[in-house]
Amino acid sequence: MGKTYERLDGRLRGFIEEQVVFFVATAPLAAQGSVNLSPKGRAGTLTVLDERTLAYLDFGGSHAETLAHLRENGRITLMWCAFSGPPTIVRVHGRGEPVFRDDPRFAGLLACFDPRAADPTGLRSIIVVSAERISDSCGYAVPFMEYREERSLHREYFGRRTDEEFAAYCERKEYNGRSIDGLPVLPLPLPPLPPGPDSAAGPAVTWSMENR
Repeated sequence: MGKTYERLDGRLRGFIEEQVVFFVATAPLAAQGSVNLSPKGRAGTLTVLDERTLAYLDFGGSHAETLAHLRENGRITLMWCAFSGPPTIVRVHGRGEPVFRDDPRFAGLLACFDPRAADPTGLRSIIVVSAERISDSCGYAVPFMEYREERSLHREYFGRRTDEEFAAYCERKEYNGRSIDGLPVLPLPLPPLPPGPDSAAGPAVTWSMENR
């Protein structure tokens, strides 16, 4: 039987941090708009900031529908499901905000992630999610699957490019500037990463969605 929770307690946080993949769902306000659902991987690129706030790193790709929807209306759902162990699904419904590279909060937020995973190569923004509803449910129909290893292709692909080349890549992609439905997405030209060899060098921040 599913339950709702006021906060991400130790058990829920532990479950979230154990999963190697999670899913992100967003939608535009338009009735005929394109609903988006994306899988997210790469270990260490999601962090629980506090009992009602999470953040994950948004890397480059051919589309950026999540960014477009969050800029328009802020609605987002995150989901984790167990492919091993007890059958469990956890969902966080909330409000999300993309923090772009030229935002003064960017470096401080990046410092909240494990520096071994928070490689800024190919990083477009940081998505911060404030939970409005936290729930779990059974995952009886989710199959058992064995995790083998991470794919390294994404990190290697953008790792071969300078930041200037990455910015040019974003400008070339049709759906990085505008979404499938024509909503604004990335600020283009893409702002450079914060100065310095380690953009995560700034102090970690205490996040508040009221201070947007």
